[in-house]
Amino acid sequence: MPGRLKTVLIRIAQAIPVVIGVVIISFVLTRALPGDPAVYFAGMAADEDSIAQVRENLGLDKSLPEQFLVYVSDLASGNMGTSLSTGQPVAQDLASRLPASLELTLTALILSCAIAIPLGVLAATNPGSMIDHVCRVLVTAGVSLPTFFTGIVLIYVFYYLLGIAPSPLGRLDFTYIEPDHVTGFYLIDAALAGDWETWLGALKQLALPAITLALFTLAPLARMTRAAMLSTLSSDFVRTARAAGLTDETVLFTYAFRNALLPVITTLGMVFSFTLGANVLVEKVYAWPGIGSYAVEALVVSDYAAVQGFVLAMALLFVVLNLLIDLAYTAIDPRIGFNSQ
Repeated sequence: MPGRLKTVLIRIAQAIPVVIGVVIISFVLTRALPGDPAVYFAGMAADEDSIAQVRENLGLDKSLPEQFLVYVSDLASGNMGTSLSTGQPVAQDLASRLPASLELTLTALILSCAIAIPLGVLAATNPGSMIDHVCRVLVTAGVSLPTFFTGIVLIYVFYYLLGIAPSPLGRLDFTYIEPDHVTGFYLIDAALAGDWETWLGALKQLALPAITLALFTLAPLARMTRAAMLSTLSSDFVRTARAAGLTDETVLFTYAFRNALLPVITTLGMVFSFTLGANVLVEKVYAWPGIGSYAVEALVVSDYAAVQGFVLAMALLFVVLNLLIDLAYTAIDPRIGFNSQ
């Protein structure tokens, strides 16, 4: 345990320069955005004096080094600033919207893993078969079709034509009452409250956006699973296990699949971090109130604090995710120990 704790602390220490770099880069890039937030919030009919007053109130009249020092000082005290578009603290906005994005992303990843990993294993164990061809077609389609196009098609078919899906307007239909906030995940909160009617309504509302996102995340997972399994099945230790008379099931799941999981876990982590920040198109198509749509709305009005808070939150989530992947490595393959990393 001391060795594990030491390595976790080392990983955190290594992430500190990355976070510092993200803070600096996000600050510089937001200031390079076109447009002036003071002009936007002063109004189209505002004169120069009114715009100057708004700029002073926002602290934008200071030099960039002074603005950066104020920003870093606020971050050190746990203050990510106040969103100009919502009037709320950025940390509060992110905390209220993050569960929506996490619920959508995690549901999509669970769905895509349930399909992609078995499909990749079957394709690798039956190369050239119909299953292998189906896997390749799904991978190609998942990479080629944009998420907004897939979302629009699913809405047209299941909502407009068939009428079996609810209206794509947010996390819950207006006929339901939001469950009491515990985790921010509607499915979990409704289950904890024993409100299964609301739980079913939230699941129906979540289905189409989760499927849209799952079709996109399914492609890299299935491709990596197939490639990793093909590589593992042709390795020496698998041939040795077969020569020792072990059953095909034992060789496949105990030896081959467990070793093939390492690159799959890496791909899953990369897909999760990318999807969480890049699912804005799905959120926009389905009016999903997540952090992706929040960031885009902030970009439109040059809301510096909101954009910087979003980028910093994504960086911190990515650091935590990398640490969890390292922990998962040691659980899957004991040969990868903390002391050797």
